[in-house]
Amino acid sequence: MNKTLFLFLFVSLSLISCTNKNDNSSRKATGKINTISVVIDDQLWHGEIGDSIRNKFASPVIGLPHEEPLFTINQYPIKLMEGFMTNGRTIIVIKKGEKNKFEIRKNQYASPQNVFHISGKTVPDILEILEKNASKMIQIIKDTEIGESQRIISQSLFNARVIKNQFHIDVKIPSRYGYALRGNNFIWLKREIIGGNTSLLIYQVPLSTIKNETDVISDIVRMRDSIGHLYISGKESNSAMITEEGYAPYLLKIKLDGKKAYETKGTCELKNSFMSGPFVNYAIVDTAYNRILVLEGFCYSPSKEQRDLMHELESIIKSVTVVK
Repeated sequence: MNKTLFLFLFVSLSLISCTNKNDNSSRKATGKINTISVVIDDQLWHGEIGDSIRNKFASPVIGLPHEEPLFTINQYPIKLMEGFMTNGRTIIVIKKGEKNKFEIRKNQYASPQNVFHISGKTVPDILEILEKNASKMIQIIKDTEIGESQRIISQSLFNARVIKNQFHIDVKIPSRYGYALRGNNFIWLKREIIGGNTSLLIYQVPLSTIKNETDVISDIVRMRDSIGHLYISGKESNSAMITEEGYAPYLLKIKLDGKKAYETKGTCELKNSFMSGPFVNYAIVDTAYNRILVLEGFCYSPSKEQRDLMHELESIIKSVTVVK
């Protein structure tokens, strides 16, 4: 009788455990884009550890004309590590413990989700773990947020058949966009928003456009300024779009669709006009089609924060694949 009861209890607990695991894996992570939850006691949050978290995860976004944080941070005490708070896509749990530890748990409470567990014996130990792992954490969070934005975009897509035929690419563009201008080697898509607009440019130039590996940024600025003079201008005469001269663009060499590419971020302006805004430019070295394939996003939204607008444009561009 005792053995039967024990077996029954063991099977019941196993079923409950499996059910809980399935619930976690099927539970949808929620929350605004580029938002992270930091679970840490108030005493640590208001000291050196909190300062370090804010300096690293709320540092200014590169390429924006006005300072905006890399991520929006919501702080919660350890005792609130339950309920709705565990639905977030990014959770950072920091506490003092008996040993120093850094652990990443994927989809611990929901999916897609990254839960970073950091514990240390002392405050300096925790600070050292943060210093060592922050850049990796930021990249993981960025990749997850790009994936989430692409999932949202995929729910209502722009008919990109013309783009595919013209440039031999697949790219996921929200249905909110429409054609502003079409040329033989150039397409301009635009979305109107309250108080401004966001734009997506797609064009191709010869491989020789980027000549010097030691001064890529000059070639890219020259390229995008020439495109601006050809296709994009304001209502005033001689008001072509140019790279703003007062701010040096940021350049990063990356891989996009498995190909060498250059990511350039900065601000652009309409010459002889007061209109300006951030841009992100991706120049892909596509030897198969003997071209530099360029996808660029920029926005004009002087009265709104621009971080998430540029994030959406980056998510669109990073969905690109070249059709063989």
